[in-house]
Amino acid sequence: MKTFAYTFLFLLLAVTGAEQAHAQSESAVLGAWRSVNGADTSIMLITPGYFTVTVYNASGFQSTRGGTWESVADNTATTTIEFNSADKFQVGKHPDATISFEGDQLVCTLGNQQATWTRIDDGSGPMAGVWQITGRESNGEMREMKPGARKTIKVLTGTRFQWAAINTETGEFFGTGGGTYTFENGVYTENIDFFSRDNSRVGASLSFKGSVEGNKWDHSGKSSKGDPIHEVWTKM
Repeated sequence: MKTFAYTFLFLLLAVTGAEQAHAQSESAVLGAWRSVNGADTSIMLITPGYFTVTVYNASGFQSTRGGTWESVADNTATTTIEFNSADKFQVGKHPDATISFEGDQLVCTLGNQQATWTRIDDGSGPMAGVWQITGRESNGEMREMKPGARKTIKVLTGTRFQWAAINTETGEFFGTGGGTYTFENGVYTENIDFFSRDNSRVGASLSFKGSVEGNKWDHSGKSSKGDPIHEVWTKM
C-alpha cells in the first residue's frame, strides 16, 4: 500500500508540476510585443485566448491579422484566424504558432513566418482582455448590438490597444486602429500609432469618459471624426 501511495503521490506531483509549467509558459507570452524589420514596425498583442499582429511604418498602416489561440503542448499553440487584412481567405484557417525564448526576447513562428519580439508590457492591468461592442446610443436610446459574425472588437494589454471591425464568416475586414492607452480617474485616453482608414489621424490623442462595472464598459465622448459617441463594450 505504501508503494502504491508513493507512486500515486509522485504521479500527482508530476502532473501538477506539468500543469504549473504549462500555465507559466502561457502567462509568459501575455502582453504587448514589438518587432522591427527595416522601416516596418510590428506590434503583437496577446491576451488569454486572443492575439493580434499589426505592421505599420512611416507611410502608414500596412496589414493586420488576429484571432483566437489555444495552447496545446511543447510551446505550440493552435490558432484560428478571425481576420487578415492582406488575405481574407486565411480567415478560418488554423496555423500552428510555436514559441521559444531567447533571453528576454520571444521568437514566434506563425504559419511560415518567423519573427523575434521584444516585450513592451506584461499584459497585466484591469482593462486587459478582449472587448466587443454590444451597445450604441442612437437618437438618445441605447440600442443593443447582438453578437454575430460581423463585429467590432478591442484588444487591450497593460498599455496597448487595438480595435478591429471584421466579419468572421465572409473574411471581410473593415478597419483597424491602435496605439497606447491610459485609463485614469474615469478618463480613457487613446494615443494613435496606426489607423487603416486615415493615416492623418496618427499621432492624435482621444479622451473619453469611461466606467467599468463587472464585464461592462461604458464609453462616451467624440470619435476621431469629432462625432459624439456613447457605447457599451462587453468583455469576451
